[in-house]
Amino acid sequence: MATLGAEGAWAQAQQGATGGIYTCVDKNGRRLTADRPIPECLDREQRELSPSGITRRQIGPSLTEIERAAQEAQRRKEAEERARVVEERRRERVLVARYPDKAAHDVERAAAIQLVDDVTATAEKRMEELKAERKKFDVEMEFYKKDPTKAPMVLRRRIAENDDSMGEQQRFIAGQDQEKRRVHARFDAELAQLRKLWDTQRLPAAATSSSDSTGAAAASR
Repeated sequence: MATLGAEGAWAQAQQGATGGIYTCVDKNGRRLTADRPIPECLDREQRELSPSGITRRQIGPSLTEIERAAQEAQRRKEAEERARVVEERRRERVLVARYPDKAAHDVERAAAIQLVDDVTATAEKRMEELKAERKKFDVEMEFYKKDPTKAPMVLRRRIAENDDSMGEQQRFIAGQDQEKRRVHARFDAELAQLRKLWDTQRLPAAATSSSDSTGAAAASR
């Protein structure tokens, strides 16, 4: 039994209205019957019956432009939700395939943290070099302790560049500390999700094992 809606179904019914019987209940509760689609029931469903009284199809109700727009918006919303669920399930399958257990996840976390630590170590090494360089500049500035303005412009420029570089390295190292916290937070969130997925995977296996055990016990009696 096909269900048709809107003006397209109405036009099709009008064109093919030969030998059919149309029936509906109008807004006043009256049951109407005619040999073609009934105008009084444009806003509600009506049925086309065969001469023997069997329902051939259902028509309408015809929708207003606002109703059609609302219906289409609802269809789009439902389609987007279905697509979101499908994509979420796909990501879950990929996640479980990548991390079949906690050990695999721990290895990946350790590797990510090690990468941050390696970058931080490089920055800290550069910081030590800048500090050693600054000590040399300070020794040279001892000659101009009474009047630093007499220090050569080249020396003063190098000291300023050194200060800028050390500030940059300090900010970078602080940023790596934040990055490490972000990495741990990401892996913690993943682990919480994975625990649920692992538990879901184990439930069918446990049920199957229990069923097999019950069957074996019954067979041995």
